[in-house]
Amino acid sequence: MAETVRIFIDGEALDVAAFTTIAAALAMRSIAGTRRSVSGEPRAALCGMGVCQECRVIVTGRAHVLGCQTLCDEGLVIQTMATPR
Repeated sequence: MAETVRIFIDGEALDVAAFTTIAAALAMRSIAGTRRSVSGEPRAALCGMGVCQECRVIVTGRAHVLGCQTLCDEGLVIQTMATPR
C-alpha cells in the first residue's frame, strides 16, 4: 500500500498519496481556483508543467509556489489565493 501524507488546504485536512502534486491534491478536493485574476475570475492549473503559472498557491507562508511542480509532504499547509484572508 502506498504511503500517505496529511496536508491542509485552506484549513481542511486531506490525506493524499506520497509524491502527489499540490495541483492534483487541489483537484481531488474539487477546488475550482487557486487564485483570482485582476477581474476577479478564479484561475487554476492549466498546463501542468509550470509554464502558465496559473496554479500559484501559498505554501507554509511562501507565496507564488507553483502547485503543479510542488510535491505534497507531511503537514504541508496550502492556502489558495482565492480564499479570502
